[in-house]
Amino acid sequence: MGSTRGGRKRPQAAPQQANHDVHVADGIRLQKVLADAGVGSRRVCENLIAEGRVEVDGQIVLELGVRVDPAVNSIAVDGLPIQTDKSKITLVLNKPAKVVSAMTDPEERRTLADLVSNRPERLFHVGRLDYESEGIILLTNDGELANRLSHPRFEITKTYMVTVKGRVPNGVGSKMLKGFELEDGWAELDRFKLIDSTPMESLIEVQLHSGRNRIVRRMFEEVGHPVTRLVRTQIGPIKIGDLKQGRYRVLGKIELGSLMKIVGM
Repeated sequence: MGSTRGGRKRPQAAPQQANHDVHVADGIRLQKVLADAGVGSRRVCENLIAEGRVEVDGQIVLELGVRVDPAVNSIAVDGLPIQTDKSKITLVLNKPAKVVSAMTDPEERRTLADLVSNRPERLFHVGRLDYESEGIILLTNDGELANRLSHPRFEITKTYMVTVKGRVPNGVGSKMLKGFELEDGWAELDRFKLIDSTPMESLIEVQLHSGRNRIVRRMFEEVGHPVTRLVRTQIGPIKIGDLKQGRYRVLGKIELGSLMKIVGM
């Protein structure tokens, strides 16, 4: 049994070849900026430019001699933004249960900082998972990216695997997709898929874009099926994959570019 809500996405317009001068006289050659960002060797980056796969400020650039300012110009390859600031980093962490989604805790419980204590950067977390919940959480030292990911207007979709008490009857999924009123306002799911069900418990995959506190737990409580385990498996395009609990990895360039793109960076 599976259900999904939402309409067809509007197709994105193809980028246009540059109709204004993006050249910065005292800038850095575009192919060097790409190579320094880890896109590929200088020769590979030159080929990407020649093939029309590189955009500067939203416009295709074909000339190899173009110079840019990576601190000012937005640069993308195959439609995905690239991070040109080497000092910025974003991690994906698999949070275990009984870890506080914070970098410090006055009660001296285990925190996210304990799980990334070997990182030299000053990191802060994006969003939260409650103390008992598990799964994917992002940490970054890129303040702009963190602010945009946290902003409600971008409506970043999160995916959860939820174990609840009891067998979930027909109609519960439709009710949760349609939505209902909680104490702090309207709540609804974007996707509900029943994975498995026994008389004792049910396993359900859900998606929603709300980031309100304990929203998934509160919604299932409202329909009479309290959550016994909650694991977030995906944030936007970033999947937890086979990352073990308590471990982290640095986002790859394609993943980071996908994340930057959906928040308009």
